[in-house]
Amino acid sequence: MAKVRTGRAGEQIKKELSMLIQTELKDPRIGFLTVTGVEVTSDLSLAKVYLSVLGDDEARDNSLKALEKANGFLRTELGKRIRFRHTPELVFKLDSSIAYGSNIERLLSEIKDGDKPDEQ
Repeated sequence: MAKVRTGRAGEQIKKELSMLIQTELKDPRIGFLTVTGVEVTSDLSLAKVYLSVLGDDEARDNSLKALEKANGFLRTELGKRIRFRHTPELVFKLDSSIAYGSNIERLLSEIKDGDKPDEQ
């Protein structure tokens, strides 16, 4: 039963954080980012927020720094929107699975193009 509750809480946090980052944060350091997932501990005290950032390493670092700076604001707004007794502490982590998947896709397309006979 606790797994269902933490799963629902994680999905709600993901939805609300996505909206907050998109609409409320005005920091220019935040690039194009997507909240890909949220893992919440069973006691709802900690939420690991996984982010995918489009851009190079500098854009990723800048986005993470800006989110860490806005952590208090995000947590306060999250507490107002989702009525928890205690709002979970937010920990932001980079999710490289989308970049890894696009790299695999690129490699597969290169292999596929390499198998075609040369047209002369």
